[in-house]
Amino acid sequence: MKVLLTACLLLPLVSGTTPAAASSCAGRPLDFDGDGRADLAIAAPYDRSRAGSVTVLYGSGEKTVLTQEGAEPGDSFGSALAVGDFDGDRCADLAVGVSEEFTGRRTPGADGNGVVQIYDGSPDGLVAGRELRLPKPSSDRFGASLAAGDFDRDGRDELAVGAPGRGAGGSVTVYWMKGRKPYEITQRTSWVRQAARVTDQWGAALATGDFDGDGRAELAVGAPSDTVAKDGQGSVTVIDVRRERARQFTQSSPGIAGAAEKWDGFGSALATGDFNGDRRADLAVGVPGEGITANQRAMDYGDGMVHVLYGSRSGIGGGGAEAWSQNTLDGRPRYFDRLGASLAAGDLNGDGLDELAVGVPGENSVQVLTGRPAGGLTRQGNLLVKGRGRDFGASVAVVPDLGARHRPLSERRPLYALVAASPEQGVVMYTPGRRKSGLTLGRFRPLTTGTGLFGYTIS
Repeated sequence: MKVLLTACLLLPLVSGTTPAAASSCAGRPLDFDGDGRADLAIAAPYDRSRAGSVTVLYGSGEKTVLTQEGAEPGDSFGSALAVGDFDGDRCADLAVGVSEEFTGRRTPGADGNGVVQIYDGSPDGLVAGRELRLPKPSSDRFGASLAAGDFDRDGRDELAVGAPGRGAGGSVTVYWMKGRKPYEITQRTSWVRQAARVTDQWGAALATGDFDGDGRAELAVGAPSDTVAKDGQGSVTVIDVRRERARQFTQSSPGIAGAAEKWDGFGSALATGDFNGDRRADLAVGVPGEGITANQRAMDYGDGMVHVLYGSRSGIGGGGAEAWSQNTLDGRPRYFDRLGASLAAGDLNGDGLDELAVGVPGENSVQVLTGRPAGGLTRQGNLLVKGRGRDFGASVAVVPDLGARHRPLSERRPLYALVAASPEQGVVMYTPGRRKSGLTLGRFRPLTTGTGLFGYTIS
């Protein structure tokens, strides 16, 4: 489908007027227009009769709303977002999932085929580019999840696209690997070698990170309904796409605390960051269905838990893994909290180590854990930050401080900010990081509002 861009102005994220367009981009994260300021994309997949829209807040103060020309109710434009430099021009590009679109005749009651729309960054901002789709589509929900990373170390990001309804259990397709056509990976791929069931949702969550420090990103694939041994226990598969290697993790894997149980949803959310400063990515895994308190009711919500697996020279493993719940953090676990339903990582205090933000939408809050050089994440100084809305924390993002110009790393470490949303209420809130020892965040303040599950996903 062709795409429309409609633009208006909002109050700038920083003081001053909108700058003139940059002549080129400098490769800064989340900078779509090359002006040196971070930009923010906010999805509302149920906007406009569920046709969907994505709002882009430029650091200059300009606001642009992306929609599809000829969009149909139910397409869910904005079901997932990912940012990366896909064409190597040093401008950040945006991928938008449209998981419920039908590429042919719409089938009543069926899940969508799905497409992904690419927007190319430029000194003039985002420009509609390619559209991706699967051959011979079915009820695949292609584009329900997205992740960007450089899997082949060619200096350009590749795009991984999840299709959790594809075939026997789901699939992930990787685009733009050097010298390779689009590469579809499933549980039945010869070097993955996993049992597949239609309900597994393999590819429902994705994240990328360099877990072994070799300069190439690996891919983490969440399958929150994977029935490895028990119904809906969930799994995560870490994939080295270039070397064609895969390793599966569950709550029953060696080194991971606890045990797999029915309907835990291990792998419902994923995030990567360097929590211990060893220059290797670590992996956080959300388990929002984990039951901790008494009187759990099968598939009805969950107290929630987050597991953190640390990177090493040999990649991700269970050694040193941590399990976090509100039994060990601020707050009190309740069967409807869903801690770990959303995750994000970034440096919120400027010390060069990433913090982990954990959504707790049943409690309308976000839990934040601090990174440290010895041992990684710590409960010391953890924060439970309350927000506004019935499901505040259903989506979270850690982004470069909005509106701030990026400085060279040698001059000063970049500081990040925490963004969290209440999609049911259509409220997106923001709190900047602070350059202080430990972790100190201010109150969340409203950033912007919208309709149609506004804030469902943020990049």
